[in-house]
Amino acid sequence: MKIPPVKGTRDFYPAGMAVRNWIIDGWKRVSLRNGFEEYDGPIFEYLKMFQIKSGDEIAEQLFSFQDRGGRDLAIRPEITPTLARMVNQQINSLPRPIKWFSVPRLCRAERPQKGRLREFFQWNIDIIGIDDVLADAEVIFTTVDYLRDVGLTSSDIKVKISSRKLLAAVLTKVGVAKEQFDSLYALLDKKAKLPAETFSALLAEQVPDAARAEKVRAFVELKNVSEIKNVVPYKMGSDVDDAINEMAECIRLLDIMDVGDYCVFDPSIVRGLAYYTGIVFEVHDVVGQLRAIGGGGRFDNLLHDFGGPSIPATGMGMGDCVLEILLREKGLLDESVLRKELDFFVIDLTVERRDSDGVLSEDEAVRLTARLRSLGLSAEFSYKSAGLGKQLKEASSRNAKKCIIIGDEFKNGELVVKDMATGEQELVKLDELLKQLQA
Repeated sequence: MKIPPVKGTRDFYPAGMAVRNWIIDGWKRVSLRNGFEEYDGPIFEYLKMFQIKSGDEIAEQLFSFQDRGGRDLAIRPEITPTLARMVNQQINSLPRPIKWFSVPRLCRAERPQKGRLREFFQWNIDIIGIDDVLADAEVIFTTVDYLRDVGLTSSDIKVKISSRKLLAAVLTKVGVAKEQFDSLYALLDKKAKLPAETFSALLAEQVPDAARAEKVRAFVELKNVSEIKNVVPYKMGSDVDDAINEMAECIRLLDIMDVGDYCVFDPSIVRGLAYYTGIVFEVHDVVGQLRAIGGGGRFDNLLHDFGGPSIPATGMGMGDCVLEILLREKGLLDESVLRKELDFFVIDLTVERRDSDGVLSEDEAVRLTARLRSLGLSAEFSYKSAGLGKQLKEASSRNAKKCIIIGDEFKNGELVVKDMATGEQELVKLDELLKQLQA
């Protein structure tokens, strides 16, 4: 009986593994050049840790279990709680700012669909200890830095930026009660997926006063920070004014960083999680057919919620599933380019060293291949006896850069080295070749 993989998981055959490594290697490369250090944690944690961050209902959205000691544990659905726990454990010894990144394997018990699986990889970057909008801008820049690095342009994606602080100030100014904020945030988080009539009807249920509801609707549809005063008049020094200035500064910094063309102000972005406190953002494809590619924002209270001190923090998470779909749709992910390359393919044409089945025995191809590998080079040979043409074809299929051909010339200690790209070949003394490669 053939056993299939669990629904919502993936088998990574070599071609798929090459794609996965290419994506993850890019995440790591961009993180390091932007000054982030890598960390990781256990794949399972105490269930209560995730309940602290997201409430008891999170238990239905993750894989939880009891260990032999009766302790309630859960496979991590995200790594931010682990980050908070780890930082709190060594908070007094860690130098500020704390700029960390991680690429964890995560699991969520949800219905698999396009761009959303039960098991996936996620890139996380976080800056802890900096109470300045510059940190928010740097997180957004690093996000765009990677997306730009893989070939996505401002015509392909947009970073939609908003602010929980600004939204809360505007709602308060409009006259919406604070106890309504959470339910209203949840509605705004779904706005892009709802027909306009449906959104207006649901908004009217939550904000019965028509004038107030209209101000909320007008605010979340604004496209420019400077237009806010036309919807919600405010005074200098007010909470609304402070939040607007912070948002304007973030946009200004992103322009200085030369990624402003990737970014747009979109006050309807609130992010679904309640722990965000300031600037928030999501990355979307321009066409709008996919889920958010990534997103994040400021979460100044999270470390305190996990028993630590009140320390400012901001960060971002990006899953590999939606990203891979978008890269394929844009023609930016060509698996043939991602195939493993060989430095050398060794061909032995000295047939007297073959056994009766045509399989290589202890011959010069095996010896030379081992020596090349010991020098840190990738090298292969054919397991079966074949003519030069067939072995060159195999070398080409293995993406070999060069072929080393052991023929009659080997009696004089010489080899034929063939460049597979140009077709040029030359006679080289074995000792000289090994000295060159070692150098």
